[in-house]
Amino acid sequence: MSHRTTGFTGVTGVSRRTAARAAAAAGLAVLFGAATGTGRARATSAPGPRTLDLTVSSAALGRGAPVRLILPSGFATDTGKTYPVLYLLHGAHDDYTSWTRETDIEAFTEGRDLIVAMPDAGPTGIPSVWRDGQDYETFQVEEVPALLAREYRASGVRAVAGVSTGGYGAMAHAARHPGTFTAAASYSGVLDTTAPGVPAIVDAIVAREGLSPASLWGNPLLNLLTWRDFNPRARAAALRGTALYVSQGSGLAGGSGDPLPEALESALWPSARGFTAELARQGVPVTAHLYAGGGHSWAYWKREFTTSWPMLAGALGVPE
Repeated sequence: MSHRTTGFTGVTGVSRRTAARAAAAAGLAVLFGAATGTGRARATSAPGPRTLDLTVSSAALGRGAPVRLILPSGFATDTGKTYPVLYLLHGAHDDYTSWTRETDIEAFTEGRDLIVAMPDAGPTGIPSVWRDGQDYETFQVEEVPALLAREYRASGVRAVAGVSTGGYGAMAHAARHPGTFTAAASYSGVLDTTAPGVPAIVDAIVAREGLSPASLWGNPLLNLLTWRDFNPRARAAALRGTALYVSQGSGLAGGSGDPLPEALESALWPSARGFTAELARQGVPVTAHLYAGGGHSWAYWKREFTTSWPMLAGALGVPE
C-alpha cells in the first residue's frame, strides 16, 4: 500500500504570468473536453499548465473513472505529432493524483515529448479483473489507451510503472498482455501473489476498504487457479521482450526507522525475490535492485523511478 503524505505550499500573491498560465490551463480543459458516452472523456479540471483531469466513461467499470494526464509541452501547437505514453499507477489507499502530489513528474517531463497518464485503480489500487464485476485491467489496458489514441494523439508506444499495488499492476498488465508495453517497472510491487504471507496482505488491503476479500480473486485456496492467473510470477515467461525494472527493499533490517512501512516492505521481500528468480529461470532479462533496508514509501520510490528512468526513456524513445 502507498504511504500518503501531505505537502504544503506557501502563496504570497498571484503574478500576471501565473494567472495567464492558470487561464491557459483552464482553456485546455475546455479545448480537450470531449462529449460523454462509452469510451469518451470529459475534462473536469486543469491542475497545472500541462495537466488535465478527465472523467472517462468506462464500460468495464460501469461508471465514469478519473485519469490525470500530463501533456507534452508542444501538444497544443504541434498538432500533427503523436506521442508515446508513460502510464504511472498508484498504490493502495491512494488515488490517481498521487504521482503529481508526491513527485515532480510534471517538471521532470517538461520538454520531453511524451504523454503521462495516471489512471484510477479504485481505493485498493489493485488494477485487476475483480470477481464482483469491476474490471480495472480493461479500463487501464484498453479503454484509456483507446481514448488517448483517439483524442490525444497517443502513438502505440507505451511503458508502465507503478508503486506497491501499482507495481503489481505494471507487471501483471505487461505479462497478461504481451507486447502491449515496451517496458514495465515495479517499485515495491506485489509480484508473487501466492508467496507465503502475500495472500493475507492482499486480503487485508481489500478488507481495509470495507470490501469482501473474496470480491477480488476469491479464496486463495479454493480459487487458487484464479490467483495464479493474475500472478505476475506465474506469467513470467510472457514478459520476454519487455524491458523490466524491479526494485524492493528488505525492510526491517536497516530500514527507514518507521516500523509500519519497514514491516510491509519486509513482508513483500520474498515476493520480489521469487519473481526475479523465476525471471532468471525463464531466461527473461530484468534490471533488479533488491536493496537492504528501505521502507514502503515514496522516499524510496522516487529514487527508484529516477534510477529506472533511462530504461523507460529508451523504451519510449524519448531523451533521458
